[in-house]
Amino acid sequence: MSPPSTTSPGRADPDGYPRELERDVVAGDGLCYHVRPIRREDAPRLVAFHEHLSTRSVYLRFFTLHPTLSDAEVARFTTVDYVDRLALVATVDDRLIAVARYDRPPGETEAEVAFVVADEYQHHGIGSRLLDDLATAARARGVLTFRAETLAENHQMLDVFRHAGFPVSAHTEYGTVTLRFPIAVTPDHEAARARHEAKTLAAGEAT
Repeated sequence: MSPPSTTSPGRADPDGYPRELERDVVAGDGLCYHVRPIRREDAPRLVAFHEHLSTRSVYLRFFTLHPTLSDAEVARFTTVDYVDRLALVATVDDRLIAVARYDRPPGETEAEVAFVVADEYQHHGIGSRLLDDLATAARARGVLTFRAETLAENHQMLDVFRHAGFPVSAHTEYGTVTLRFPIAVTPDHEAARARHEAKTLAAGEAT
């Protein structure tokens, strides 16, 4: 049985909102969640999401202690154009449990990508799913390459990037790893995506 959709057919979408990127997901372990582009009205949900992250998760995402998002950060993170700047969120019962985003300068083909998953929802494959969905959306918008910066100690995030099926190059300096990888579809990426879909299908058949 598929998870119930949280899409509201009659709602008013922001200009350029890509509703086609919305989807319901059943993870391999049976977790049901909804993926959709971020909206401006997600501001209070984003604030609550950030406040409930552990100190370590915040440190790994921002490279510093950053317990509270400023009003300017909340506005910037939730106000996107869905082309040069796009963020996808995963939700359970209208609560944000993960955020993934890319940001590219206008006219360029490389975008910076980052994501964070709520502590209690880590190890469910959500980061891998969001990275894959984000790459698919980015390719359709002319992005050719993703760049990511993470701490060398953030093994979980490094694994997500390295197991996505893209040819990743990495450079480490002063404990920070910079990764670059083209996001064109490759046989390795198709195989990784097929594994994700197979887990999702198996979980859906079992519920």
